Amino acid sequence: MFDQWIGFEPGNWTKTINVRDFIQANYTPYEGDGSFLATATEGTQQLWRQVLALMNAERDRGILDVDTALPTSITAHAPGYIDQAAEQIVGLQTDKPLKRAIMPFGGIRVVKKSLEAYGYTLDPQSASPSPPWQKWRGLPFLTVRAC
Repeated sequence: MFDQWIGFEPGNWTKTINVRDFIQANYTPYEGDGSFLATATEGTQQLWRQVLALMNAERDRGILDVDTALPTSITAHAPGYIDQAAEQIVGLQTDKPLKRAIMPFGGIRVVKKSLEAYGYTLDPQSASPSPPWQKWRGLPFLTVRAC
């Protein structure tokens, strides 16, 4: 047994990767109430007011912004902030609050039609048969020489 496991109930998770077994063996339900919770700080409330304003604007327009060229991934976009100076926990999925990103791996036509429904146009390179972000997943080409 590893030193890091001391204090945990053993189980199948010690022999194989088994997250469910670890949780089942080591979970203790909380039976108390929420009296230990603190109210939101003024900074959190200020950020939340900004988010609510953005959500209202999005509700009015249908969509605030979208990146029509770059498919989403965990590292696709630059860091985004609501109010960088006021934030303690950061990490928006795109470079602006409520900015949408395309997810073309379910079908580029679905992405194109969705963008058009909100008045956006898919970037022509993303609509090409071999967009710049697509990785080749086939077998490497082989050259065969006659002897």
